[in-house]
Amino acid sequence: EENEEKHDAGKKEQHGHGHGGEDDGHGHGAGGGEEHAEGVINLNAAQISAAEIKVSAAAPGKLAREVSVPGKIVAAADRMAQIVPKVGGTVTEARKNLGDTVEKGEVMALIESREMAEAVAEYLAAKRAEELARTNFNREKGLWDKKITAEQDYLNAKNSSQEASIRLDLARQKLQALGHEGEINGNGNARFHEVKSPIAGRVIGRELTLGEYVDSTHSAYAVADLSVVWVEAAIAPGDLPFVKEGQSATVMGGGGKAQGKLIFVSPAVDSATRSAKAIVELDNESGQWRPGEFANAAIATSAQDADVVIPKDAIQSIEGKPAVFVRTGSGFEKRDITTGREDSQNVEVTSGLSMGEPIAISGTFTLKAELGKSEAGHEH
Repeated sequence: EENEEKHDAGKKEQHGHGHGGEDDGHGHGAGGGEEHAEGVINLNAAQISAAEIKVSAAAPGKLAREVSVPGKIVAAADRMAQIVPKVGGTVTEARKNLGDTVEKGEVMALIESREMAEAVAEYLAAKRAEELARTNFNREKGLWDKKITAEQDYLNAKNSSQEASIRLDLARQKLQALGHEGEINGNGNARFHEVKSPIAGRVIGRELTLGEYVDSTHSAYAVADLSVVWVEAAIAPGDLPFVKEGQSATVMGGGGKAQGKLIFVSPAVDSATRSAKAIVELDNESGQWRPGEFANAAIATSAQDADVVIPKDAIQSIEGKPAVFVRTGSGFEKRDITTGREDSQNVEVTSGLSMGEPIAISGTFTLKAELGKSEAGHEH
């Protein structure tokens, strides 16, 4: 009996040890389930909306064949003005500084000019002479109608009136050519020339100071409308057959990323640089692009079809591999993918993702961070 009790106790110990092994095995199996759940991020609809994560279905699309060229942001030539005084004189007032905003026709500076004063005096003299000649003509015409005066006197008065009128018109045109507008009188302001802006924009250059003498060869101000800017680029001869005016271009630089349009390709190749000048027009209402900074332009020259195309922003590198986040009923799941061709905005997916599957196309960096937190918690 004592031996049987020892034998039974041994069986119980073996059974207990075996059960402990089953627990360990089950526990390991549960761990395997958690490992299978790695890459899953549980988020509800409210959390997804708060994180500003956008979801879109993977779909067929087109990849642009692009010509990438370096460029420089410049002010649009058709929206820029070099303002030159129309008369010589001394600067008595400069109302605008660099960076100031100006309206079309706004006075930017005043120049005291002897030439302007002489032109005004000439106009006023011509005006008085015309008035006198016209009065004399009207008097002679009345006498001629009454047959009191000779016809020759009437014709002389008529001729003098017409000549005076011509001289007055010439004096007026001269004043207008010198930039004088509005009512002309003999007050003290007649000697001042107003430097006005021909366009609305911002002052990007100022080349005059108070008391300085300037003339009609001196550029006083430069004004530019920077709501639209240009990207000046150089196209290599090998790429010229693919580049045509009207094509779209993606511009990347210090101002961020934006879509532009190729508006000019030079028909000639520069002998020094062995390249052709090209201009991409960019909308700049927000002022994000600044003339003088460098940028790269990717000109879309043609399109290639692909079965599954997704935005570049949808892809994150996780453990050195490209991955996307597929929308599930409980949130998102990380999915490794294989990529193929790409352009500046989109990437072709050759495996790992099927057409129509919903994936996150924005906010993926947030999902990557959440994934890192959950994996860290799992390891702990």
